[in-house]
Amino acid sequence: MANKPVNIYTDGACSGNQNEENIGGWGAALEYGSKVKEIFGGELNTTNNRMEMTALISAAEALKQEGLDIRVFCDSSYLMECFRKKWYEKWLTNGWKTSKKDPVENRDLWEKLLPWLGVHNIEFYRVKGHVSIAYSTEAALKKHYAKFLEWNGPGFSYEDFLHITEMNDLADKLANKGIDSQDISHL
Repeated sequence: MANKPVNIYTDGACSGNQNEENIGGWGAALEYGSKVKEIFGGELNTTNNRMEMTALISAAEALKQEGLDIRVFCDSSYLMECFRKKWYEKWLTNGWKTSKKDPVENRDLWEKLLPWLGVHNIEFYRVKGHVSIAYSTEAALKKHYAKFLEWNGPGFSYEDFLHITEMNDLADKLANKGIDSQDISHL
């Protein structure tokens, strides 16, 4: 990446994820240099995976120009593994079917996400969710840092990791704001 990247930190949440009636929220923080834009929202009767995807879609839609260098940091293995392992290439080849010949879940959202790959130069990084710097010991943080490097390669310092962890925690808080923003009076 030649230019200063836009860092996008996303998270999704779903209270009552396995229940028929539930509340979902998504949050994203877009960071460019010292500037941070926070966005969030929510839906009723959704899933955690849909909220994770909606966070990234909403972040991409918030960008004002094309051709950006973007680093996405997310704790969703579902979302990150799809992009990092390019599952979507096989889905497209197989007519939106999985390797087990089942229809791809959340196809409507994947169809919104995939075009962004051609608009920007995007790299995807997996982070461990729900790691709080304020409530973690130094030993626990070092352990999480080692896992972060295992997932993403050695290109990040410990200070980078701490900042990414703080920003991921912000995305989690924004997702919870998204849950709180939903009218649940009828549930």
